[in-house]
Amino acid sequence: MLKILKLLNEKKDIIKKYEVLEFKWRKDFYFIKIKCYIKDGSILFIRESLIGKERKYSYHWQNKKGELICRWDNAPYHKNISTFPHHVHFKGKVRSSYNFNIESVFKFIEECIKGK
Repeated sequence: MLKILKLLNEKKDIIKKYEVLEFKWRKDFYFIKIKCYIKDGSILFIRESLIGKERKYSYHWQNKKGELICRWDNAPYHKNISTFPHHVHFKGKVRSSYNFNIESVFKFIEECIKGK
């Protein structure tokens, strides 16, 4: 959780600003929800929690019109995916994805932005 906040402050080249929308923390639990404004006008919604050893995440990236660009998550809805429960929603399809983290998401976004 602190790693997410540290990374947000390090990525000033692509992040305009961010808002922590929700934050809960206890000894063996945390939940964080962040709205991150990307310099190209897109928005990344970060949601991550850890309960014991179980990590849940959703990184939802959308354009300035609110249309989905990409979402990485491990919600248990797509059981036919080979990397279940990890998957990515990209170009209208659900595809296999490995256990994603915020560093990988920012690397992907940075590559997309620089490629524009």
